[in-house]
Amino acid sequence: MKLIDEYIKDIEKELQKSKKNVKSEEYGTVTEVKDGVVVLEGLDNVGYGELVEFENKVVGYVVDLTEDEVGTIVLGDYLTIKAGSKAKALGLTLSIPVSQEIIGRVVNPIGEPIDGKGKLKEDKRYPLEKVASGVVDRQSVKTPLQTGIKAIDALIPIGRGQRELIIGDRGTGKTTIAIDTIINQKKENVVCIYCAIGQKNSKVANTIALLEQKDALKHTIIVSASSSDSVALQYLAPYAACAIGEYFMDKGKDVLIVYDDLSKHAWSYRQISLILRRPAGREAYPGDVFYLHSRLLERSCRMNQKLGGGSITALPIIETLEGDISAYIPTNVISITDGQISLDNDLFNSGIRPAINVGLSVSRVGGNAQTKLMKQVAGKLKLDLAQYRELAAFSQFESELDAETKKLLNRGTKVTQVLKQKKNHPYSLAEMVAIIWAGTKGYLDDMPLSDIEDFEKRYLDDIKARGKKLLDRIYKQDKLTEKDEEELKKFVDFNKQK
Repeated sequence: MKLIDEYIKDIEKELQKSKKNVKSEEYGTVTEVKDGVVVLEGLDNVGYGELVEFENKVVGYVVDLTEDEVGTIVLGDYLTIKAGSKAKALGLTLSIPVSQEIIGRVVNPIGEPIDGKGKLKEDKRYPLEKVASGVVDRQSVKTPLQTGIKAIDALIPIGRGQRELIIGDRGTGKTTIAIDTIINQKKENVVCIYCAIGQKNSKVANTIALLEQKDALKHTIIVSASSSDSVALQYLAPYAACAIGEYFMDKGKDVLIVYDDLSKHAWSYRQISLILRRPAGREAYPGDVFYLHSRLLERSCRMNQKLGGGSITALPIIETLEGDISAYIPTNVISITDGQISLDNDLFNSGIRPAINVGLSVSRVGGNAQTKLMKQVAGKLKLDLAQYRELAAFSQFESELDAETKKLLNRGTKVTQVLKQKKNHPYSLAEMVAIIWAGTKGYLDDMPLSDIEDFEKRYLDDIKARGKKLLDRIYKQDKLTEKDEEELKKFVDFNKQK
């Protein structure tokens, strides 16, 4: 009897050993193949975001789960997949390889280099889809992110960890603002990521060439899913850029991500959803299109010191049609972000560049993310400009104006001229303070409008040549002292006489 019991125990042990070696795999069958999207049946235990491998070794990404079928987007050539072929669930979620070497490179949304500079080393893999950090893990946004653009740093300040939308019609300078901000981060120790979604390859190539020319590619990563790529890659591009950003944020670094643009991202998601026969809502977008962008932009934040104190600042771009910011996608993204920079077609055409509509633009972080120095110089600037715009519109119908109104209108035109800026020419904080101070103090009121641009160039060149110590002092301190103002006044008077 004892021998039989021992024999049974030996058999049980052997069975347990063999159980450990058994590997179960789940297979499904392709039922439909349509424009980059494949529908499968038989994958009962697969989850959202899981990877599926087809017979030809092409990989798909699960984006739709119904009672009987699974919808996947194909990350490769979908034309080689046919109805009836098998697909295997891999039990993995989609992730992207990241390392320090990725800085200065151009990659596609799966992390493959597309700049012809060879393979990238892999340090870690970061998931494309990730739940945003909780409130407890974050800290408030209070460190400024200098854009180098006078109108933004003075009127609509951006903080590290903020999400500031850039919105406007086609050809109003949205990408220019974003690229100038990237160029200005050369000395700011910020890792920049430019995510091009559905752009022409020629436009992306021009952007890369400009960044190289301005010596800004050394701190920038380009993630590109061009208009010639599949909608699957265009849909994944911003999530890939965010995953790369999280790698650097977890190392305690500050990251800036430009999503150019989320309108095309929403279009790609609408295309996928319509192919999957999801019910269409407003403007034919699916019902969860808000969640598409909210789960992306909520990942931008400033982490607390326990978690390294890194940050991701997001500059999403949205293209409007005829200035309609009340359309579906613009209103969605406005409600997700911490403010917007609104660009105006009429201002752009009238020569005001950047064409920022001060009335419609806002930063909900505001003064918290502005240096005390800039607050001192530009504190009343936004209110004064708003008053000027109102008076300018009113004065068109009034023939006789009192002296005070004329003075306000004159000051407003001069300050508006001061806030103009050439593209790809960001200013340092001290340079911005010096010229805005001259405008707001009224030292340019008696100068003809046509002379202000030349005066600004002479004045700043002169300060950079003779007043380098003054500029360094202004940059390091919290406020302008009387001595600083006297020195600046001397530079203004000297260059006005020329």
